[in-house]
Amino acid sequence: MLVLLPPSEGKASSGRGAPLKPESLSLPGLTAAREAVLTELVELCAGDEDKAREVLGLSEGLRGEVAKNAELRTAGARPAGEIYTGVLYDALGLATLDASAKRRAARSLLVFSGLWGAVRVRDRIPSYRCSMGVKLPGLGALGAHWRTPMASVLPEVAGDGLVLDLRSAAYATAWKPKGEIAGRTASVRVLHAPTRKVVSHFNKATKGRIVRGLLTAGADPKGPAELVTALRELGYVVEAEAPAKAGQAWALDVLVDEVH
Repeated sequence: MLVLLPPSEGKASSGRGAPLKPESLSLPGLTAAREAVLTELVELCAGDEDKAREVLGLSEGLRGEVAKNAELRTAGARPAGEIYTGVLYDALGLATLDASAKRRAARSLLVFSGLWGAVRVRDRIPSYRCSMGVKLPGLGALGAHWRTPMASVLPEVAGDGLVLDLRSAAYATAWKPKGEIAGRTASVRVLHAPTRKVVSHFNKATKGRIVRGLLTAGADPKGPAELVTALRELGYVVEAEAPAKAGQAWALDVLVDEVH
């Protein structure tokens, strides 16, 4: 099982670990594309601060994020699973998983990123600010920048098992499963059952709890139909829609009564 996650806007501080080693990150086929984004982002943020804030879509109150980006090559690095915070990651609670579930998380979780493309939770990265929706002056839209290298690297990473896609729309632009892989991909929405609407906060929290539940249970569904069974065994109400034709992903709706 490969689980595709969005990052979090908020991130923990880099701490005092050793600096980033780009060559040590997983998915080495993304190294050149990562270096291109990293180089432009550092140069942008080390130069005109106001321009950098405009490009990154940062408010005056987030001016400090520009200075942080300017120091990315020398800042301390920590495991990505410790850097990413926020509602989904709080609910997932990587640090509190048992040893077996942590090993499963290291194998199966892939966090998409405007800066890194995608990383494993044990990859060591510094804290940064650069969403997939950013358009850098030199490289352009990051979603488009990542499509070609992702198309080359991700099919091998996906292997021959289930792909559970929990990404937000912006991060889904970087890679869309195609062909045979799409047929074993399940895209999940979380809906408030009484209104059948997506509520951002509990959508993220429920996705985090879903991943935690699968990891803790040791579930290893081989495809979308088996995933539906696994989620129902965990107590979720799931509506599943098989693709109308080959080459399309399954659509799963998880219905939740309580907004929390």
